[in-house]
Amino acid sequence: MKVNGTLINYYFHCKRQCYLHGNRLNLEDNSEIVQIGKAIHEERQEKSDNTEISIDNIKLDKLTSEYLVEVKKSDADVEASKWQLFYYLKVLKEKGIERKGKLEFVEKNKTKNKVLYFELTEDILKELEVHVKNIENLLLEEDIPEVLNEPKCKKCAYYEYCYI
Repeated sequence: MKVNGTLINYYFHCKRQCYLHGNRLNLEDNSEIVQIGKAIHEERQEKSDNTEISIDNIKLDKLTSEYLVEVKKSDADVEASKWQLFYYLKVLKEKGIERKGKLEFVEKNKTKNKVLYFELTEDILKELEVHVKNIENLLLEEDIPEVLNEPKCKKCAYYEYCYI
C-alpha cells in the first residue's frame, strides 16, 4: 500500500494501527468515533466550498488561497494530525501548489487553541521523508507491532482486534 495521510497519522498514533491498516485490515467502518468524524466532515462540506478535494491518494478537507485546512474531531493527538497535514502540504508542493497548513479541532481538550497553524520547511520535509521510509519499512515487517496498552486504545477502531 502506498503511504497516505491516514497511514502517516496512524504511524504517530500507534505503529500497530498503522501496520494493520497498511496491510489492508480496515476496522474503521465499525467504529462509532470514526463515524462521528465522517459526519463532521460531511456537515462542513455542505456548508462551504473547496472541501473534500482528492489528489492522488489523499483527500484534503479544504483548500483556500492561503491554507490547506485539515479538520479533526478532537485534539487528542496533535502530533499525528500535524504530520498528516505536513504530508498533504508536501503532496501539494510536488504539484506546484504551496500553502500554509491549518489544523482545526471541533473538540478542544488538550490544546489551548481550536486552530493551529504550520508551515512546511526544508527541515520538516527531510524529517517527513524519514517517516515515510519508516512507514514503508514497517508495512513490510513480518511481525505485527506490540499493543500499546494505553488509555487511548479504548477509543481505537482496532480495540477488539488487539484485546479480545
